[in-house]
Amino acid sequence: MADLRSEEEQLDVVKRWWKENGTSLIAGAVLAAAGVFGWNAWQNYQEGQSEAASARYQQLVTITAANSLEDDQLAAARELIGELTDQHGRTLYAELAQLLEARLAVQEGDLAAAKAALESVADGSSRRYVQSLAWLRLARIELAEGNPEAALELLDQPITDTLAAQQANVRGDAHLALGQPEQAREAWQAALEIAQTQNQPLYGVQFKLDDIGAEEANQ
Repeated sequence: MADLRSEEEQLDVVKRWWKENGTSLIAGAVLAAAGVFGWNAWQNYQEGQSEAASARYQQLVTITAANSLEDDQLAAARELIGELTDQHGRTLYAELAQLLEARLAVQEGDLAAAKAALESVADGSSRRYVQSLAWLRLARIELAEGNPEAALELLDQPITDTLAAQQANVRGDAHLALGQPEQAREAWQAALEIAQTQNQPLYGVQFKLDDIGAEEANQ
């Protein structure tokens, strides 16, 4: 009888506890299920957004593959760039679109627009490789505008080691523009050595070294 009484009391305790807490438990279970559903919906939305950005970027790459674009192609490219930066601004595709925007601006001779696009990537990207590409291209624009000192400042940014050969190459160009052939030679030689170590093609650097050697031989 004592055992039965004990069991009855325990059952009564369980009943009272369920009466007091059952509703909140059910609510919690519902919220947890809603949370899982919401997370899955968010994941699906993100995947859809990524696929949409990827598709638009592929369209952009296809349109801009030619060295020169017709007016309608240029307009279509700019529309896609606008969509990517406005609707998918935090994605890699938006940043790559801005790099392409800069390239198109350079082809049109609009270096100010090119710099604006590249500065946006350099300042806003959290991806070091993409940032590094932007810094390198900004340095080349500074050289084109006759500002080798500004180019060297950009080359002092923490550019990824993957682009170290290109960094040394542009550094050599900047030193030559400053009338510093010895520093230019050292930078270009370093560029070739890095490219060989990393098994990367680096075109034109040997010609620069040959040219600077020929100039010095004729002096």
